[in-house]
Amino acid sequence: MLLNTLNSALFQCRRCPRLVAWREEVARLKRRAFRDWEYWGKPVPGFGDPQARVMAVGLAPGAHGSNRTGRMFTGDASGEFLYAALFRAGFASQPESHHRADGLTLNDIYITAVCRCAPPGNKPTPQEMANCQPYLEREIEHIQPKVIVALGRIAFDAILRLFGKPPSPTFAHGAVFSLPASSFISHPSSLLCSYHPSRQNTQTGRLTTEMFDAVWRKVRELLDQIPR
Repeated sequence: MLLNTLNSALFQCRRCPRLVAWREEVARLKRRAFRDWEYWGKPVPGFGDPQARVMAVGLAPGAHGSNRTGRMFTGDASGEFLYAALFRAGFASQPESHHRADGLTLNDIYITAVCRCAPPGNKPTPQEMANCQPYLEREIEHIQPKVIVALGRIAFDAILRLFGKPPSPTFAHGAVFSLPASSFISHPSSLLCSYHPSRQNTQTGRLTTEMFDAVWRKVRELLDQIPR
């Protein structure tokens, strides 16, 4: 399935009543700082290089970040931290991500999320994540990544479920696991864990700039090991 076909279906999705109500209420009421914005207020598609060897998977759009801008990790503190790191690692054309028309392009990486609609309290339910799982599976099928970066424990667990692996591996920042080929990806791949670049994690020092840069250096090392 082509990504534009997948995204057309995604934009029409209303499978999760709680998320539909929340994303649309946030888009209607807005935050005062963004009162002049026309909020996206719909499911947010993946973003990046359709020929990427790397896929980064986050949790869900932020209410006043991606739910406002319509682009993954764009318009909030998590995105500022992520794209600055991707720029330093050579995966992004610029260190900032403000809106869909800001000129940002990604090279060899595609960014997506477990849940495509902004959830109340940044906490989607297990059923809501299950409803979104087919979109993630189809993206992996199209991209065929060699390395998948799980941004946070929830993304890590969701990827293991998708690949039919028991949640026995312990999530640890910087850990690397092997994923098998499956019905939707034709080759084995590597799963690399990272703490999520949330404001809470970065401001408390749980995830530092040095730690995050090391993740993307590890991605480069894994790519260098793949025969061309």
